[in-house]
Amino acid sequence: MNPTAPRPVEGHELLLGKTVLVTAAAGTGIGFSTAKRCLEEGARVMISDIHERRLAEAVAALEEVAGSKVPSRLCNVRSDAEVRALVAAGIEELGQIDVLFNNAGLGGTTPVVEMTDEQWDSVLDITLTGTFRMTRAVLPHMIERQSGVIINNASVLGWRAQVGQGHYAAAKAGVMALTRCAALEVAEHGVRINAVSPSLATHAFLSRVMPQETLDELTGREAYGRGAEPWEVANVVVFLASDYSAYMTGEAVSVSSQRA
Repeated sequence: MNPTAPRPVEGHELLLGKTVLVTAAAGTGIGFSTAKRCLEEGARVMISDIHERRLAEAVAALEEVAGSKVPSRLCNVRSDAEVRALVAAGIEELGQIDVLFNNAGLGGTTPVVEMTDEQWDSVLDITLTGTFRMTRAVLPHMIERQSGVIINNASVLGWRAQVGQGHYAAAKAGVMALTRCAALEVAEHGVRINAVSPSLATHAFLSRVMPQETLDELTGREAYGRGAEPWEVANVVVFLASDYSAYMTGEAVSVSSQRA
């Protein structure tokens, strides 16, 4: 099948009046696209990232969409102090945090037999424990308000196997389990927690963590003959952030065209 370029969807004010905090939003991936789509849907957005220059570039691009200031803050999700400072800054800048999108994660391709403790620890600490730290930090604010939505970025690798992805798949499976358990704990407080699970979202930085041969193989598995555009994943994040998903919690929604 020849891949066809999808057409972006126009905003419909699905998040009008809501505030959104996005981690790892610099660059060209899902985080930046989610921040952009949330702005297009009427939300006020704050973004964070660990890369100072890229964060500044992302802010400049988003301010063209917003037509106003887009607050930002550097944050390394491996640091609980930085995570808590980010949440505090988000509350101060936005007035409240209605939606948190936990996008920070680290990938890589290494067979288990060759994997070092450092490689394992880095992927797990950023991808899984970072999601936990952000969730733990923002929940008191949401519980106090008896309202809030958390969306975690998981992956179809939380369900499926792929060579060289033992650490990443384990981390994403953990994100799914954390999503389910935390969702049950806070449902009585009006807080919803779900996850989005992409198969392959194509962006400029993907080739840095995955060989082209592997990317070509994964693309061949997709029914549309292409990976998802990051904004196509962001559309599902917007749905989960909106009131249209009000009954959903503890779910991991696959964003995939992989063949059964």
